[in-house]
Amino acid sequence: MLFEILFLASVGAIIGWLTNILAIKMLFRPLKPIKIPLLHIELQGLIPKRRIEIAKNISQTIENELISTTEILHEFLTEDRKRELLALIKLRLINVISIKLPSLIPSGIKGKIIDYINDQIEIEGLPLIDSITEEIVKKVNDEIKIGDIVEKKLNDFDLLKIEEIILSISSNELKHIEVLGGVLGFLIGLIQGLIVQFI
Repeated sequence: MLFEILFLASVGAIIGWLTNILAIKMLFRPLKPIKIPLLHIELQGLIPKRRIEIAKNISQTIENELISTTEILHEFLTEDRKRELLALIKLRLINVISIKLPSLIPSGIKGKIIDYINDQIEIEGLPLIDSITEEIVKKVNDEIKIGDIVEKKLNDFDLLKIEEIILSISSNELKHIEVLGGVLGFLIGLIQGLIVQFI
């Protein structure tokens, strides 16, 4: 009687363990659809079969919930960076004006012209840079969508590489799922063995 109960429990454990291994494998395999003629069904791994839909959902989630082009640009275009840009423009502009002003103009007048331009850049520079960067942000946001880029990258990504990445990240958890299948199968087999013996 004990042997029968343990036998049924062991069979249940093996079935549960193998079923979970097969279920995990079928997340990725087969990569290409395989037709089973008698059953009139097509067999393909979940991720390869729904790849386009998965890529679209991931890309929409990234763009809508995590990060957008506007956020990236605003993160990059800080006040400090705008001031750095203004300082660079001022330096280049003053150098060009100093070189381009005719040598006939006395140095005192040249100095006054350069000082005036410098003052105007200080007054008008940051508002102008703010206006330009807002235009850039709007144009980039209208024309470049992070979601579209992510979706294209995911669709172009090699399925074997995706499988390798997912398995390397979650190998411990997947092993636990396999073992859990064995444990649950063992318990179900044990209960079946007890039911068969005592009923």
